[in-house]
Amino acid sequence: MLSTNAIRTIVGIIGNIISLFLFLSPVPTFIKIFKLKSVEEFKPDPYVATILNCAMWVFYGLPIVHPDSLLIITINGVGLVIEGVFVTIFFIFSNNKKRKRICFYLLIEIIFMVAVVLITLLVFQTTQKRSMFVGILAIVFNIGMYTSPLTVMRMVIKTKSVKYMPFSLSLFNFLNGVVWVIYALLKFDINVLIPNGLGTLSGLVQLILYAWFYRTTKWDEDDKAPAQQVQLSEI
Repeated sequence: MLSTNAIRTIVGIIGNIISLFLFLSPVPTFIKIFKLKSVEEFKPDPYVATILNCAMWVFYGLPIVHPDSLLIITINGVGLVIEGVFVTIFFIFSNNKKRKRICFYLLIEIIFMVAVVLITLLVFQTTQKRSMFVGILAIVFNIGMYTSPLTVMRMVIKTKSVKYMPFSLSLFNFLNGVVWVIYALLKFDINVLIPNGLGTLSGLVQLILYAWFYRTTKWDEDDKAPAQQVQLSEI
């Protein structure tokens, strides 16, 4: 019979796979940017913000902060690389104004992460206290990430159309939340449980809206709304 740790590892691996799909969900957008050689009206903000989110969770998962969290490090480490590639592509095909904006935000994030690392290691002497401090910060960023689909959900209700809310993204958002909630409960981790519980709820609401407004969606109409870019965090 499998032990709790073994089950938790299996669940974490499944969570890594689902999270990877979420990280890769903006690929079609960047293929379009690459073909057009322009970012057009797309904004870099979600991807730049996700870099900080991933960096925070990688730090949280280190043994000096929260032991036995290797699977948190792996998926967010991969996410950090993926988001870095996205931001690089965005930088290459942006104008000077947007490039300066990207550099400014990245500089702020680097300064912030250095401050967090120094405060964590110098002020807090136990992994329990370090986990609490970094975990609270990570939760705040995750909650911010999970509120990003609210704009799209509001548009779905207003237009009675799910044309601009991809089903696959909503589904993987829900599944991702469920898996990481189970992971957090198997070896209770409140810092992982809270944001992913909210992520599960967010994904569920999106799926309900999709089912409710699917029949009223006019798929053959010309696009009249601006492209909606929703970047979801992983854990």
